[in-house]
Amino acid sequence: MTTVLSPEQFVTSDGASLNVVTSGPADSALTLVLVHGWTQDHRTWDFVLPHLDPGLRVLRYDLRGHGGSAPARPGGATIARLADDLAELIADRVPDGPLVLAGHSMGGMTLMVLAERHPALVRERLAGAAFVATSSGDMDQLTLGFPGLVGRSVTRFEPRVARLLARLRSDTLRLRPGLVRSGARRLVFGVRPGRAQVDSVVEQLLRAHPASAGMFLDAIAAHRGVGGLGALCDVPSVVLAGERDRLCPLPHAKVIADELPHAEFVRFPGAGHMLPQERPFEVARRISALVRVAAR
Repeated sequence: MTTVLSPEQFVTSDGASLNVVTSGPADSALTLVLVHGWTQDHRTWDFVLPHLDPGLRVLRYDLRGHGGSAPARPGGATIARLADDLAELIADRVPDGPLVLAGHSMGGMTLMVLAERHPALVRERLAGAAFVATSSGDMDQLTLGFPGLVGRSVTRFEPRVARLLARLRSDTLRLRPGLVRSGARRLVFGVRPGRAQVDSVVEQLLRAHPASAGMFLDAIAAHRGVGGLGALCDVPSVVLAGERDRLCPLPHAKVIADELPHAEFVRFPGAGHMLPQERPFEVARRISALVRVAAR
């Protein structure tokens, strides 16, 4: 079984403290870095981790404004800043050796912007990339799968939600867990999700910093990541998508796959947005395949 080490803190160049969790042997020849999505934290990957090779070093962390990391400061809740955080964390904790990066949702967006802002890191170190239920752009046109007037209303309503969250001064979202659980089950999961998987998503969401979540919602709406994908064309990649994903719909994943000519595109019937919880074995299997290729 993989040994999970005690959480640690990493301080970024602008002073944000990030919660970091590592597992596996420190002398592993290759390191896998797992990046979670909006309103989640490093626990997104809890169901995936047991299916990975215990001899692999795995680095997980909480994005700023999420989990055990410090809240995002005004102006610091951008995908570009997340990409810089990742580059700095790698330089400090994994200064040499090949890397495989996997990002879920906003984590996948972070990988795209990392490639655009830090091309030398990609060129010299990156041996594999996994985009899990993510999008390269047009998130400001999101309809959550609703047609017509209802869908257009969702598109108009989302910026209001972002502004409302950004004004909150509480450290956590003060919502009833039962209500959040019901909403999460319908919105971010596919067919018949397990109770433990839904509870994991809810627990993470309720720990996210509300104002940070609001600011990052605006950043997601503004995200345009196609430019960064060009730097990844020669990197072994996989794009994983749930066919019932309402947040990053299947056509969004297809855009990423089309921009990466050598990427494997995998669709999961019946699955929603939370692939690390809904399909942990399959997600681990696809990531492990990248690791094996990188280790050759």
